[in-house]
Amino acid sequence: MIIGDRLRELREQKNMSQGDIEERTGLIRCYISRVENGHTVPAIETLEKFARAFDVPMYQLFYEGDGAPPLKPIKANPALWGSTGKDAQLVEQFRRSLSKIGEKDRTLLLHMARKLANGKAA
Repeated sequence: MIIGDRLRELREQKNMSQGDIEERTGLIRCYISRVENGHTVPAIETLEKFARAFDVPMYQLFYEGDGAPPLKPIKANPALWGSTGKDAQLVEQFRRSLSKIGEKDRTLLLHMARKLANGKAA
């Protein structure tokens, strides 16, 4: 599935124009057009804006079936680091912090972490 096609399909089902989406999301119309035509892949935060504008749960941006998709319960594996206790809190802190930094800084941080993991001096 191409996300742009799905967004256009949802917009047309709701009888909305790109201008309506622009007003509801704050995204500029030419960006919305670029997404719908497959020239740009939106970030998760942008997809959340689209879902709110369409007044649908986010899974409907990806799911084409009728009704809600079948849910499979996710079971935490206690053997995995970061799945419980203080480790899980640390992972959550990392997630929140990394979501706030820019792409260039994130790339640099990951590069440094790889070097440290491989035992090479930066």
